[in-house]
Amino acid sequence: MTAQPPVRVAMWSGPRNISTAMMRAWENRPDTVVVDEPFYAAFLHRTGLDHPAAAEVIASQPTDVDDVVAGLAAPLPEGVAVHYAKHMTHHLAPGQDLSWARGFRNVLLVRDPAEVVASYVRSREACEPEDIGLLQQVALLDALDDEPPVIDATDFLRDPEGHLRWLCEWLGIDFTDRMLHWPAGPRDSDGVWAPHWYDAVWASTGFAAYAPREVDLSPHDAAVAAACRPAYERLHARRLRLS
Repeated sequence: MTAQPPVRVAMWSGPRNISTAMMRAWENRPDTVVVDEPFYAAFLHRTGLDHPAAAEVIASQPTDVDDVVAGLAAPLPEGVAVHYAKHMTHHLAPGQDLSWARGFRNVLLVRDPAEVVASYVRSREACEPEDIGLLQQVALLDALDDEPPVIDATDFLRDPEGHLRWLCEWLGIDFTDRMLHWPAGPRDSDGVWAPHWYDAVWASTGFAAYAPREVDLSPHDAAVAAACRPAYERLHARRLRLS
């Protein structure tokens, strides 16, 4: 029998979403290996932004985009059938060639921009439209030929199992309920930035139930959310609907 090629999933999110919990779900599959934000070092090297543990991040990953892409397509360990990459779209450079992404099974994970901004500014002093990833998600959508599914975090948290079952069927792999629960604590696959950002995920053992969030934004932050809303509305309009 001919061995089946591995399934390579590229999950594209902005910050302050459920992207790390989603990575946990996939990593808890026995047939899957995950990679955490592979373009982060390249992003920091290019922009010089002062992020927590920036020097450690840059030292931990390739800073050349071509090297990152080559790593994503590298052969997988024996017994691994699924490669799952958690990507942050704001790590992409403006005008970056995204043709390589057409060789992956791409999924867009979105969240209402007001909720994203409200969460973002609790950890960072400033926020601009380019920081929350929605503008880049639209650019990625336009660059891809396969019309990737769009998953809204609110919908997902209302029915994690239904969405994960749909994704597994779309990818042609079996669903396992191991994707719904995982052991608490850090993982070797977590980026070196994890101590600064992953406290909630490290304490988690599954997806939190959806709960409406109170959003109280400053005029500047409200303007950032408003600038990103057309992109969100475009993506939200084509989101996956299970019923």
